[in-house]
Amino acid sequence: MGKYAIYGAGSLGTVLGAYITKNGGEIELINRNVAHVEALQKNGARITGTVEMTVPVTAITPDRMSGSYDVVLLMTKQLYNAEVVSYLKPYLAEDGVIVTLQNGLPEPLIAEIVGAERTMGCTVEWGATLSAPGVCTLTSAPESLSFHMGKMEGITDEQFNRVKALLELMCPVHEEENLIGARWSKLLINATFSGLGTVVGGLFGDVSEHRAARRVAIRCMKECIDVGHAAGATFAPVQGKNITKLFYYKGALKRAFATALIPIAMKKHRAIEPSMLQDLKKCKPCEIGAINGVVCEWGRKCGVATPINDRIVEIVKQCESGERKPSMDNIALFDDLL
Repeated sequence: MGKYAIYGAGSLGTVLGAYITKNGGEIELINRNVAHVEALQKNGARITGTVEMTVPVTAITPDRMSGSYDVVLLMTKQLYNAEVVSYLKPYLAEDGVIVTLQNGLPEPLIAEIVGAERTMGCTVEWGATLSAPGVCTLTSAPESLSFHMGKMEGITDEQFNRVKALLELMCPVHEEENLIGARWSKLLINATFSGLGTVVGGLFGDVSEHRAARRVAIRCMKECIDVGHAAGATFAPVQGKNITKLFYYKGALKRAFATALIPIAMKKHRAIEPSMLQDLKKCKPCEIGAINGVVCEWGRKCGVATPINDRIVEIVKQCESGERKPSMDNIALFDDLL
């Protein structure tokens, strides 16, 4: 049995840690939030929402870390990766790996710091919210939980299988040969539903089920696909669905069909609250630069226009500065682009 940790055990990490522990694994939940750690130590991890359980877990603050870790599941905000990964590097075992479960395209920077042979990537196909210290709400249906995991060059089968077995204590893990494609697929979903969800101050369902928001969402998806293709990515299926086939369009008829599909496709994840919106509510900086900002950045590199994503970044930054408030009224700010 190796030594395992979830670094940045907030909403998603606490749910994952609870499942791993409940199903027989041993893992440390590490978080800088002292109140959250103390609540976990005292009361266990309480998970509500689409499941109900309370699980005693091992929770510590970063200053209590000791020894060498075989697997560190990284779940902090990508904003702090240079600092966080440099901090974690001395704690990695000789063949230890950092598995990033973050948004965006985080693997290259992590590999630069710890080496490609110690870097793995994983996309999380479910959502959760931190409701109170030690209490998290799982917002995705239990039957729709999954991970898609890939490895950088130099990762051994032994390392890969160790991580896979650990994550399977929660839900199915799909081995992803096309890691960059999986990242772009997740980026498309986050840019559309997390980005626009933050703009409107609501859940994924508020984007997918509101007619005006859907009209913006389908254009956001098209931009992401155009940019991803220009960057050389082949989008990976998401939970068995080919998202480019479903949502990409060239004419008005296919666009109307794709727009009508959005609420059906997002039904099981409609209750997810964007992590960026959660951050804004706590007056914390959010990851807009690592989500929609990445689409805009690659668009500029590849010569693909991204007006919808540019506008989402602009509005979210205005919400961050207090100049605007997240609200469905903000959807009108896209009218000139439609």
